[in-house]
Amino acid sequence: MDDAATGPEPIPSRTAKLPVGVVVRRTPGRTRWAKWVYMPVALLPGAGSADWRTLREEDDAAEYHAATLSLELFRTDVEAYRVSLSMTPPSVFVVMRPTGPRRDERPELVALTASAYEAQDYTDSGEMQVEPVAMPDGLAAFVEAFVTAHYVDEEFVKRRRDKQRVDLVEDGVGDKRIRQLADVYRVPSQQKRGPGG
Repeated sequence: MDDAATGPEPIPSRTAKLPVGVVVRRTPGRTRWAKWVYMPVALLPGAGSADWRTLREEDDAAEYHAATLSLELFRTDVEAYRVSLSMTPPSVFVVMRPTGPRRDERPELVALTASAYEAQDYTDSGEMQVEPVAMPDGLAAFVEAFVTAHYVDEEFVKRRRDKQRVDLVEDGVGDKRIRQLADVYRVPSQQKRGPGG
């Protein structure tokens, strides 16, 4: 078959979006200041909407389908997705915000990102809880396909140095009130005053 019959290759979309359910496990806290600890433990690609629907309870522990968030991939972030895919295991980051003054209340699920760099940005504020969760095989394949379609390896180009010598001129040696180069490190008030000074 010739290329004219098949036409040009389709241009991959600049973004991709997939709904992903987040499973959060609630376990008893280990200190007297936190009655409960909430931790994301699994992802459900293509899940429907949910609002803390109970999936399983066992003694004091419980697992909930807490929410379904949209995992968005952008062409400009493929380098960060490669970092997430290279983790052991490949991970997506769940961003949660405490809803009350105590951290043992149900958190609000804020975002889901496959970008390790974006996850780092969320941790910088100190107000968010950011947790890596292992990607299921299907989700890892989805992210990998997007990265493969958009990743371009940039060749390293060493920049050339400027040949101009900037160390030959002493510009702005110090305070203009200082008369001699030997006086550079003296405080102006400790200098000898000239006639009339």
